[in-house]
Amino acid sequence: MRTWWNQIKFSWHRSVGLLWLLIIAQQWISYTEPIWLNQTTATVWAALLTITVIEIFIPVKVQFRLIIEAVAIIYIVYRNITSYGIYVPDPWATTLLDKLQDISVYMVPYIWFALGASALLLLSSWWVSSKKRILWFIGMNIVALAALDSFTSIVLWQEVAWTVFAGMGWLVSQHLRSFQLHYPRGWVHLLEYPSKIVMNIAIVFSLVILIGVNMPDVRPTLTDPYTAWQEWNGIGKSSGKSTSGTTNSNTGSGSSVNNTSSGYSLNDDNLGGGFNFDYTPVMTVVSDLRVYMRGETRRIYSGSGWSDKDRLKRGPIEEVETGKSLEQSVASKVTTRTLKQTVKVLNNNEFPVLFGAYSVTSVDSLNGEAAGKGLFWRDRDSELLWDMDKKKLDYPSTFELTSEVPVIPVQELTAKTYEELYKGNDLEESFLQLPDDFPQRVKDLAEEITAQGRTPYEKTALLQQYLQQTFPYTNKPDITRVSSEDFVDGFLFELKEGYCDYYSTALVTMARSLNIPARWVKGYAPGEQPEMPMNLAQQLGAANNNYTITNADAHSWAEVYFGEYGWIPVEATPGFNAPLLTKNEQIPETDPEDQDEMAEPTPAPVTNAQADQGFHVGLWVILAAVVVLLSWTIFKVWHIRFKLRFFVQQMRMGRPLTPDQKVVAETERWVRYLHRKGMMKEEHETLREAVVRWSQERPAVANHLSSLLTMFEQAKYSPDVIEDKDWQSVYTEALRLRRTIRSKK
Repeated sequence: MRTWWNQIKFSWHRSVGLLWLLIIAQQWISYTEPIWLNQTTATVWAALLTITVIEIFIPVKVQFRLIIEAVAIIYIVYRNITSYGIYVPDPWATTLLDKLQDISVYMVPYIWFALGASALLLLSSWWVSSKKRILWFIGMNIVALAALDSFTSIVLWQEVAWTVFAGMGWLVSQHLRSFQLHYPRGWVHLLEYPSKIVMNIAIVFSLVILIGVNMPDVRPTLTDPYTAWQEWNGIGKSSGKSTSGTTNSNTGSGSSVNNTSSGYSLNDDNLGGGFNFDYTPVMTVVSDLRVYMRGETRRIYSGSGWSDKDRLKRGPIEEVETGKSLEQSVASKVTTRTLKQTVKVLNNNEFPVLFGAYSVTSVDSLNGEAAGKGLFWRDRDSELLWDMDKKKLDYPSTFELTSEVPVIPVQELTAKTYEELYKGNDLEESFLQLPDDFPQRVKDLAEEITAQGRTPYEKTALLQQYLQQTFPYTNKPDITRVSSEDFVDGFLFELKEGYCDYYSTALVTMARSLNIPARWVKGYAPGEQPEMPMNLAQQLGAANNNYTITNADAHSWAEVYFGEYGWIPVEATPGFNAPLLTKNEQIPETDPEDQDEMAEPTPAPVTNAQADQGFHVGLWVILAAVVVLLSWTIFKVWHIRFKLRFFVQQMRMGRPLTPDQKVVAETERWVRYLHRKGMMKEEHETLREAVVRWSQERPAVANHLSSLLTMFEQAKYSPDVIEDKDWQSVYTEALRLRRTIRSKK
């Protein structure tokens, strides 16, 4: 046992280096997590952890250690493919050889990932053996992550920050190793005070973290090379990141379009322009139904977009608690199906809302906790808003929702007339709002299209059919053809092509022109499902309920109000079909194969929380840094407590205390302590008389009292010179007196 421990101590520097490498490896796993399957990520991470533990705690010869690690990786891969349901034992395989061959078929793709990652970890730990190589290694990783952050739509500031943190730690440990080799005696002496080493390192790291967190956001002075190259070639000022601005399609100026990237829109009051598809993953959703992830609604159409962007002014809201039922305006003629969803937000994205199926009835957890703050509910619009009181809360990385998805009785609804649906309806007039100068030819076109429709549902279906079949889809419409001041009018009569914002806005406004209440909704299309292994798909009852949603899935659609049947989504964009539950089938009407492979975005995306220049780390890291610095501050205050106490007295007296005055001050302190313990000094007594009486009452402390009395009288009455060490002796003896009194209780 002692030999084993000595070997671990001897190779401590390599063990610490492996831990820093593991932190850096985790940043690359974080980068690949949205790209890899969950089982691949779990396999690689488990393999790296296992390799690190074996390298640290099993210090045997290299060849034996590699055999142990290979066996461990094989076992990890086997466990993962069985736990994820990828491998199901073949009942026809009777011999061990047949079973091994069957297992190996399913292990192949995952074992190469695990072996490759483990080999990189081990080779890096072997090669990075000096300060120069550490700097090269950390520098290459930072450059690679920064390049991916700059030239792709993925935000990797947090990964870069953690890599810098690991590099700092690695350099410190390498410096200590160098000190150990060059100054062995000094190293032995240093090991006698390990807490000082650890504390000093922790203080430096904590200061760096807190300074980085609290640094102000400063716009860059110089343009990065990629953006400069784009501007030189006339591509525009896009850095590949999602932006929040859009191009106005109604200018009529004939100028070229300044394209943005696809993503969730934050500002919808100036719709139009073109965009580039951004397939960066935004979230994963575990759901038994393929549904649109609903975000916010808009009511006020301005002619160029939707102007009611102020979240506070759109209608009454109430703060809600996690796990509590949300107030609902239930449609009396519609039954619902309960749906639970688990959403994991990727790449530290932040949004003004929590997304979920229509309509959310409760938020069951935030970040895995059953309690949480920051949620607000607007019942009228079925919006689940986040951080309305602007406390700058971190957007939840995961949340679980329960929704009641309406089951639409299509045949029954089709026969309902205007009077049956809207007689006595108290719905707000804003859902029929149109600008005063809304073009008459748009109203006339809506009348013409729906002339054959007898009921609101039939008219809505005719509008939907016309928009889907008449105008082609494009993410880069030629806005030079537009001269109209109205967005919908320009789309229908001049542009005649577009993407979801064009179709959804046209359907809402045209329905309103027919006195059919409608509203504009934005969120995300259902996303894509990762391909299931063939053997799992063949199992009875197996269901792939995991969806990955990207910026390219950002979408807008219409919701039409049908009285007691409530709000029903209507998809007007070609190639898209809103998944609905119908009363007869109660299954989504959408066939995934019918979905256009081109994912549908809205033109203006959300700004990522980490797209700024700030230094972002986890909350627990910041708290740990605060605790370290607070502990260090308390220790330093305690260490200089005498100086502080005497400083206060110096401020009162107006001059520094002499050593004999300090002795008197310390004497007054221990006399007050005895007073609190019941040993009273009478007014008529001198200190000597009181000490004699106390010594008789408590013989156990007589020696301490005698020593303290002698030092006091020497300072008070003796002509001898009193030095600083004398008052410190008073303090030390007073401590012994206190310990003796406490021990005799």
